[in-house]
Amino acid sequence: MNAKTLKILLWKEVTQIKRNPLIRYVSFVMPILVMSIIPLVATLDVKDVGVAVVDNDHTVLSRRLIADMDASEYLSVTGCHSSYDEAFRQIETGEADVLVTIPKDYSKDLANGGRPKLDLRANGVNATKGTLGAQYATLSIAHTLAQWQSEAGISLPQATANSTVNLYNPTLNFRNYMIPALMVVLLIIICGFLPTLNLVSEKETGTIEAMNVTPVGRLEFVLSKLIPYWVVGILVVTVGMLIGWLIYGLVPEGNIFNIYLAAILFSLVMSGLGVSIANRSSTILQSIFQMFAFIVIFQLMGGLFTPIASMPQWAQYITYAIPPRYFIEIMRSVYLKGATLADLWVPYTALSAFAGLLCLVAARTYRKRT
Repeated sequence: MNAKTLKILLWKEVTQIKRNPLIRYVSFVMPILVMSIIPLVATLDVKDVGVAVVDNDHTVLSRRLIADMDASEYLSVTGCHSSYDEAFRQIETGEADVLVTIPKDYSKDLANGGRPKLDLRANGVNATKGTLGAQYATLSIAHTLAQWQSEAGISLPQATANSTVNLYNPTLNFRNYMIPALMVVLLIIICGFLPTLNLVSEKETGTIEAMNVTPVGRLEFVLSKLIPYWVVGILVVTVGMLIGWLIYGLVPEGNIFNIYLAAILFSLVMSGLGVSIANRSSTILQSIFQMFAFIVIFQLMGGLFTPIASMPQWAQYITYAIPPRYFIEIMRSVYLKGATLADLWVPYTALSAFAGLLCLVAARTYRKRT
């Protein structure tokens, strides 16, 4: 490999990147938008759950149960009704997500040591909101009853004291779970998608044919196409970490070196895949469709939005062949758990193997025509 030739080609690529406004936008503006906006909207936290209440008890306790649910950050009482049919209409119209029925003589039975039950039903159309909303309502009711029992000096046999400690993410903030993994989207676009479009565009314009008849080796040519995007990818990861710290107050618990090592390996994976696709594509449209297919699979099956453990067993086996799975695992473990290189040797080894394999395929499929 000729270092002087590589340096000249790199200067040419950097100059082309500077002149292309689209590449500048995707490389620098997109990371800021992705890391600033997506954590705010892509969340599984459910708030403002509508609760329709049927109060057949009409006591101080029942009114307190309703008031505490309405005061909750996650619940909003949409109405207190005298009949089940009235409350159910709010479920039908979508105004409420959960229906709570307080039976007659509820507080009296509690005071006498009985075990009356509240009837709680959730709207299954929006399964996530209905299920979580029902859990929020149950927790709110249990909290109010515990306070009421303590104030009244009543000790009921069914009352239990539970203590839950959330490890690694004490506040259960979904943003802390998403922000480290979102960097995979940036690296897929910058180190995989952009180099692919760059190479194929040179095929369409014919400039790559002029390069093929020069003494420039294929290694220097391919490296000159990829190195600038590798550098941009590392800069983007740095910007992503800064945004996570400045906007959301999230900093890695582990060593930053482990994050950069994972980013470098994943950049090699995506660039190897991108070059392989470009080598077999004649037009930009072909490369876009092929790359888009991989991006969809990577995002849906890499564990970015859906936990891998929640997938069917056959799908979990397929994820072992999805490189983003390992990168996302590393990022979340380093950020939230403070995991070390020794703890994560399996995903690091997998990323290294994918990087070597895809780079080899890229080198084999590239043909320097004369």
